[in-house]
Amino acid sequence: MKVVVIGAGPAGLAAAEVLCSNGVAVEVFDAMPSAGRKFLLAGRGGLNLTHSEPLETFLSRYRPRNPLLDRAVRSFGPDALRDWSDGLGVPTFVGSSGRVFPRDFKAAPLLRAWLHRLRAGGVVFHMRQRWLDLGEDGRSVRLAAPDGERTVRADAVVLALGGASWPRLGSDGAWQSVLQARGIALRPLVPANCGFDVPGGWSGHFASRFAGQPFKSVAVEVEGTRRLGEFVATESGIEGSLVYAFSAALRDRIASEGHATLRLDLLPARSFEQVLSEVSHPRGSRSLSSHLKSRLGLEGIKLGILHERLSREALHDPMRLAGSIKSLALRLAAPRPIEEAISSAGGVCFESLDEHLMLQALPGVFCAGEMLDWEAPTGGYLLTASIATGRLAGTGVLRHLGRA
Repeated sequence: MKVVVIGAGPAGLAAAEVLCSNGVAVEVFDAMPSAGRKFLLAGRGGLNLTHSEPLETFLSRYRPRNPLLDRAVRSFGPDALRDWSDGLGVPTFVGSSGRVFPRDFKAAPLLRAWLHRLRAGGVVFHMRQRWLDLGEDGRSVRLAAPDGERTVRADAVVLALGGASWPRLGSDGAWQSVLQARGIALRPLVPANCGFDVPGGWSGHFASRFAGQPFKSVAVEVEGTRRLGEFVATESGIEGSLVYAFSAALRDRIASEGHATLRLDLLPARSFEQVLSEVSHPRGSRSLSSHLKSRLGLEGIKLGILHERLSREALHDPMRLAGSIKSLALRLAAPRPIEEAISSAGGVCFESLDEHLMLQALPGVFCAGEMLDWEAPTGGYLLTASIATGRLAGTGVLRHLGRA
């Protein structure tokens, strides 16, 4: 028996691992020159494997909440993922934020150990092989290889083709048209964990001085939910971890209403009354900027955003100025393109799959990873679910082939 896995990212590798460890011959095909390209990119700033929070809280981070995704993550959740990493010789630790990282923060050693284990288990890798289509019965795949097209027969196929973020690393979403032509229900791929543009962009003065600089120790509120953290001003808007935490809500509000608003608290450690008292304090001959720096520590980009968004009259009205320092409305016009997003939302609807992630319309064809219709914030949730769904698909293949 032979199983073909399309995609050498975390989901595809996870499926291959389940299969080869159960004695099934596996061949992995990927369009890129080497495996795990996006995995390595994710680890560039320190590989965030998973999160240490309680499992029920962890599961609540995914949307839309789906029993199949819950089942996958429950069967191979954060604790199992840490044990797995340790088994590959890459111990992990919990950071101050609760996020889990390899001890050396690096992705490459983990990927090397993983690929070594897979190859030792008999998995064969074929790189620079771009998937084009499935055979009519789903038992073969058509691929574009450097020397021309080829067709490979298999007893089952696992599709782990990713979403549409970072297409230069292989996940370009081209699979959507192929599956749609087979009648598979899909939701359009849209950006997730993405930045946003402000209407008309920033003024030239603000962009030239502050693009690339962070808003540190701030709070953001969107639709009644408030979080502390930091984010970054871009040439045309905002991005960063605190923005990504709200990106789904902001994106959906823009889609339905044409715009969205977040409220920015520049001094979350101070109450409105405290801020009002300080801005109302007589400043004598000092400039407003010097006064705000002296009394409240406001300077740099925090002071810049007040000048960018408030009129001269508002800046010199203590009540309005204090209100803006504590709750500055930032209107957002559009998410950044999906090519720039950390991840994507949408994909193969869970209703198209059976309980083992097999396409009901194409028996023997399984789907896993980011090409499924789910999304999650950064923090280890993306990688955990990709590996968990890959393993569930691998287990499903074993059942389909009568090997479980």
